[in-house]
Amino acid sequence: MTSNNDFESCKVTIMGLGLHGGGLASALFFVKQGADVTVTDLRSYDLLEPIIDQLKQYDIKFVLGEHRDEDFKDADFVIKNPAVPSNSRFLKLAKKIETDISIFLKYNRRPVIAVTGSKGKSTTVSALFDLFKTVLPETRLGGNITTSPLTFLEDCTKEITAPVILELSSWQLADIDKSGTLRPRISVITNIMPDHQNRYSSMDEYVADKKLIYKNQSSDDIFICNFDEEYGHIFAKEAPARIFFISVRELPQGLNGAFLRDNIGYSRVDETEKKILPKLLNIRGEHNRINLLFAALILDLSGIDSSIIGPGLSKFTGIAHRMEFVALKNGVSWFNDSASTIPQATAAALRGAQKPFRLIAGGTDKKLDFKGTIEPFALAEEIYLLQGSATERLMKHLDMENIPYKGPFRSLKELVNLVDKESRKGESVIFSPGATSFGMFLNEFDRGDKFRQIVLDLPQAREGTTVRL
Repeated sequence: MTSNNDFESCKVTIMGLGLHGGGLASALFFVKQGADVTVTDLRSYDLLEPIIDQLKQYDIKFVLGEHRDEDFKDADFVIKNPAVPSNSRFLKLAKKIETDISIFLKYNRRPVIAVTGSKGKSTTVSALFDLFKTVLPETRLGGNITTSPLTFLEDCTKEITAPVILELSSWQLADIDKSGTLRPRISVITNIMPDHQNRYSSMDEYVADKKLIYKNQSSDDIFICNFDEEYGHIFAKEAPARIFFISVRELPQGLNGAFLRDNIGYSRVDETEKKILPKLLNIRGEHNRINLLFAALILDLSGIDSSIIGPGLSKFTGIAHRMEFVALKNGVSWFNDSASTIPQATAAALRGAQKPFRLIAGGTDKKLDFKGTIEPFALAEEIYLLQGSATERLMKHLDMENIPYKGPFRSLKELVNLVDKESRKGESVIFSPGATSFGMFLNEFDRGDKFRQIVLDLPQAREGTTVRL
């Protein structure tokens, strides 16, 4: 793929095969380039078997259940999985550290639109991609959205107009910072909420990694941030690019960006206003309206006609695990919001939910603050809690606010069956944990997939009842 076979005969160690596709894509990319590839992961073969099966036909060495010093010392470079802590002693043995994102950026020749944020980034980039590809079919989407950009690098080695959209986590931004290869034409920070505090020593450290998205931009580039957050104003003062804001209210005169007026989205660029987002949308929640407003402004600033933007985004139905409609069972609507891994995300989902609804929440703690997030829980007809360390903290806050709940339950299937029996026709059930999934599930996607399947397996009519839909 690379014109000068840069990786042929290189010794490459991939640290962390993972279950999201990044390690798999890296292994496939380098082995097809003629590299000598070693994959090392602390997890067992049984857990990683579905991924390993896709690599069996290639000459790849697997070291599972452990990391060995020699696999790092002897490698020409190590491809680091974002989940691997940067202070790992094995990384200190490596001659050079890269990621799938840093390798992609070295060879990519297309304009890059880079999006980060605590929440909303996946919905924003997915909506953005859906509409972009109708106008520019060669547009590509990758990064934290679970698609490695190495899977489409071959399409991106020539300069063309169609952009590459990258969703980037704070960990991914930190990993590629030293390479200096991230120079997006448009960069975006959707919002900042407390997250990953089990991995960061402070919020300042977490936010510092988010700021890296605009670090290498110039005054010819564009940076978009949230006017309604204090952090947005900090970013706007620091970013070297041209600043555009997003707000739920009309922006002060003189500021460029996009805002809502009577729930209709408008863009303002150099005092010229136009409608870019209609009032009626297919996805629920005011937080999703803001996510689509980010997408609409990016499209507008990219030269896409506003007559296409609004109607196109209004048809967007959302993505898996983010207030995803699963099924209508016995007159009850079930929604999968497993990607809500922080309390603030669940609170936003509940504020935007149509009543009456029942809530399934709880999971593993990552040292997050529940302050300011408990009040929306009282909107639920009933709360059901999954067992976990975060659930224990949540229960204390619910008790202090005299908000009743049931559980905690050890089994998601047992819990769903109970909710199915107790819910009434016309209600909704929202699975929005507000916590991580580790312990009971592999990750939030595995958790959402299992929830979806349990719901789909529910009988269409309960025993002894007649339900008319």
